[in-house]
Amino acid sequence: MIDAPTPEGRIRYEAHGHVLKIVIDNVAKRNSFSPEMMEQLSDAFTLLDRTDDYRVGVLCAEGDHFTAGLDMPKFFGPNAKPRKRVEGNVDPFGLTKRCRKPVVTAVQGIVFTIGIEMMLAGDIVIAADSSRFCQMESKRGIAPLGGAHFRFLTRTGWGDAMYHLFLCDEFGAERAHKIGLVQEVVPAGQQTARAMEIAGLIAKNAPLGIQVTKEAALAYIEAGEEAAIVYIPKIRERVMGTEDAKEGIQSFIERRAANFKGR
Repeated sequence: MIDAPTPEGRIRYEAHGHVLKIVIDNVAKRNSFSPEMMEQLSDAFTLLDRTDDYRVGVLCAEGDHFTAGLDMPKFFGPNAKPRKRVEGNVDPFGLTKRCRKPVVTAVQGIVFTIGIEMMLAGDIVIAADSSRFCQMESKRGIAPLGGAHFRFLTRTGWGDAMYHLFLCDEFGAERAHKIGLVQEVVPAGQQTARAMEIAGLIAKNAPLGIQVTKEAALAYIEAGEEAAIVYIPKIRERVMGTEDAKEGIQSFIERRAANFKGR
């Protein structure tokens, strides 16, 4: 676990077997982000990405809200300090470098601006029924800069994406589920436990198979169907000769649960 040196919020993480739980902790400010917290989140995702024993990540938050967004004065005020970026680190928004491992995000309460963009940079979203979503940048005279302008579209389709990006309106968990922005809605207070449960189920599968599935899917999103088809031989190369592939077949033959090693 990491404890940030600043009393004004931190990102902490906990290992739960093969699952790395990453927690946003700035409850006093509705989990708004400081530059230091953004740096810590990048470090946590990089740890997940580079550590073989961590197969799945869960991003969640303390308190009643996921995040109200950026602590604006700390980023844009007269005393703002530039955010430090470490070369090769995972970008929490997945723009310069995306985490190779699956990320399940649990959200509740306010999920504004960068909160939506962070969950869109992950893979699966579990939302509390208390969740309230809003991509409001254009109400502030700016526009989304963390990927919402294209990931909202790939998740929900053109019409629903433009509806919310243009209106900058607030909408609830049921609407988010209906348009595909989130995958499950659960009673408030259960979202993190459910995300951890799903992460645990994913972690039981062959990690290399899961990772290459994500890579191939991203290849399609980034370069279209042709690129995804071209990628198929790489999938075979990455997984078919592994110990996990042999274990998967043997466990099927023996009618038992597989014990994957990530090799």
